[in-house]
Amino acid sequence: MRIVFYGYRDWAFDIFKNIDLKDKLLITNQNYDIIKKIKPEIVFFVGWSYIVPKDIIENYYCICLHPSPLPKYRGGSPIQNQLINGETWSAITLFKMDEGIDTGDIINQYGFSLKGNLKQIFKRIIHNSTNSINIVIENFDIFKNEINLKKQDENRATFFKRRKPSDSEITIEEIQNSTPKRLYNKIRGLSDPYPNAYIKCKNGEKLYILKTKHEK
Repeated sequence: MRIVFYGYRDWAFDIFKNIDLKDKLLITNQNYDIIKKIKPEIVFFVGWSYIVPKDIIENYYCICLHPSPLPKYRGGSPIQNQLINGETWSAITLFKMDEGIDTGDIINQYGFSLKGNLKQIFKRIIHNSTNSINIVIENFDIFKNEINLKKQDENRATFFKRRKPSDSEITIEEIQNSTPKRLYNKIRGLSDPYPNAYIKCKNGEKLYILKTKHEK
């Protein structure tokens, strides 16, 4: 079996390394012509942030991996948004891509905890993602029939835009109106490799907050 794997984040690279298949190719940019050239059985897009051409989606079996329990937290920055909103449990979702944003039929989902720091969370994401992708590859004859695919419930869907570095600012108003737990989760969710949380000082300089502790 031949697969093409699209990803550009460090955690996506780790997943690719763990995929139990020799005939695999990693692409880190928006070069889709390679798909037409080698005609893979599956094309995986892991945490992919770009629009994939319609002809690729229609003519190849494209699977996207999104680190949220779809249909919740569609769109950009799913990990950060879940942590900032105080979620404690998430899931790796593999779905067959369509023309929408994170709207395709679900192939499988694997839950994981959002407790701890981002390093610990990414470790769980890598582990669960590797297992779920390997299962699909090993059982592709079953999955490609699409009998067991599950349509997403649009009534439960939520969508979030990709966060910008300026969204990492913690304002005085936010400190006054937020609970300690929400501020803790925001700082935790914006630790490396994401744009870190910061407060803007009187002279315009930024003070970055890399770590915090929450106690009741």
